Amino acid sequence: MVLFSKLALAAASIAAVSAAPWEPSVKLSTHRPRAVSDDLTVESFHPTNIYETYGTGVTTPLKKRGEPSGSIEQSAASFVEEKLQLSSGEYNIRSSANTETGGSVWIQQLVNGIPVANAVANVALNKNEDVVAFGANFHGTSVSRRAANVAPPTPTISKEQAITSAERKLHGKHNDKAPTLEYYVKQDGSLALTYVVEVQTADGNHWYEAFVDASNAQIVATNDFVAGASYVAVDPQVQDITKGYNTYTNPADTVASPNGWHQVGSTVSTDTSGNNVISYKGSTTGTTKQSASGQVFNYKYDTSVGPTSGSNVDAARVNAFFIANKIHDINYRYGFTEKTFNFQNDNFGKGGSGNDRIKISVQDSSGTNNANFATPADGSSGQMRMYIWTRTTPNRDGDLSNDVIAHEQTHGTTNRMTGGGTGRCLQTTEAGGMGEGWSDAFAEWLEHKDSSVPDFVLGVWVYNNSKGIRNYPYSTSTSVNPLKYSSVASLNEVHNIGEVWANILHNVYAQLVGSYGFAADAFTNPDSSAGNVVFLRLFYDALLLQPCNPTMVQARAAWIQADTNRYSGKHACTLWKAFASRGLGSGAVSGTYRDSTTVPSGC
Repeated sequence: MVLFSKLALAAASIAAVSAAPWEPSVKLSTHRPRAVSDDLTVESFHPTNIYETYGTGVTTPLKKRGEPSGSIEQSAASFVEEKLQLSSGEYNIRSSANTETGGSVWIQQLVNGIPVANAVANVALNKNEDVVAFGANFHGTSVSRRAANVAPPTPTISKEQAITSAERKLHGKHNDKAPTLEYYVKQDGSLALTYVVEVQTADGNHWYEAFVDASNAQIVATNDFVAGASYVAVDPQVQDITKGYNTYTNPADTVASPNGWHQVGSTVSTDTSGNNVISYKGSTTGTTKQSASGQVFNYKYDTSVGPTSGSNVDAARVNAFFIANKIHDINYRYGFTEKTFNFQNDNFGKGGSGNDRIKISVQDSSGTNNANFATPADGSSGQMRMYIWTRTTPNRDGDLSNDVIAHEQTHGTTNRMTGGGTGRCLQTTEAGGMGEGWSDAFAEWLEHKDSSVPDFVLGVWVYNNSKGIRNYPYSTSTSVNPLKYSSVASLNEVHNIGEVWANILHNVYAQLVGSYGFAADAFTNPDSSAGNVVFLRLFYDALLLQPCNPTMVQARAAWIQADTNRYSGKHACTLWKAFASRGLGSGAVSGTYRDSTTVPSGC
């Protein structure tokens, strides 16, 4: 997603361009309108989820029968077959991941042997292979496999016609990924047979997954995947280059990057390319070479001149490479690994699909005053585009603003870990908003240095404004930041909704650190009992537990369940009190956006 709405610069909301005629409680959690051109708005539909968590777990039918499962996939399949009354030919296992606390399995509905794009289920299991969480959006009459209006399974237009239609209507070019056939559930409960066509716009601001009706070439729906040795680089814990610019020697965490940052297979690079990241300008050949032998990248950024002057382009590529790798290694420690669909060219035989390192286009020419990240499915590279910011003279470079890079890269994390590596499962307005919130929350987490939890402001240096690029600082004080769960009812733009979720998570972080302390070694020690470590553990664990296109209530439930899985519920009351302090108490109900300050008995 983009860092923030371009219209925000003019103090206007994107949603004001085409105000939705529906109640937010109805559509934020199931729909996502996208104005793809002046004359075409596509509104995608995502059926309502059911979501249940089971604490210490419920026994699977397979286990009840005394049959050895042999795999989490078999255990999950037996549960789904019984829960949703499915036969084995009515679903397939789309992906799975074994984790430290058990595992997760993602399942897709089949109709006429064809996958249903927006009808998915997820099952999470603990170490005993008991089910601890279940989500599904093909449980009910509107998404039933017995739906009355199912398009025939044979297309009446060709793949080439579908590609032509998608390119013309979305103003982009097909990226050569072969189209596939999938059904798509429409709002009226009917199933349209569609070609899935990927189209990318020339400016890099959109990477559409278009669902083209296989009978008439109309666009039924869209997803958008776009949501930033020795190195002289900006301190990962600051966002202002003038407050922390240092030399880092051998910074790679070999637990997360066993061959370091520059080796892919048997090939070792001497430029800003490696297994996890490649940073470049213009094209992927436009990397920065080492300044001395032994992978020394000594290019100092000069803030007195423009981003393209002197060695500043080299410094930008080096910093983007350094920070993105650093975030990769932190993410890995906390659970975003090969088997949970991370970004690496070589997955070392540990699961997932490789050949998908992050591509960072520094000082990208397609825009200014922003940044974005495209997250296609596991096996295709994530694409970060970083821009120059023009609010100062000389201009400032987003590639030196670590909070911007952290925000963008976290879009890749949350889009991959939610929904089993497809990049499809944060596409409703509410879920997309939470995607923005998670990205801000991680950018904040990265900057904490001690147990204090000051108000956090995003984008101060790059935007040259002490108020940053959000409406309020993230704060535990309601007088500084009044946002709470009920605020969502009056919002319909993802960045504004994201501010609500990010501020809730700021309060969760503050409660955990206040109760359990702060660990200075959190970047490399995910096993500490300190509050900042617990926060990030639950952050990532919950992504795997929550359903496709979650609501805030469902995401909160995933956090509580994650604490049960990993910490036997030790932090449950702390979490409940934090969520309730901003309206997401135990009485909150998805879609109503009414505040609840209640907590479970015993808290």
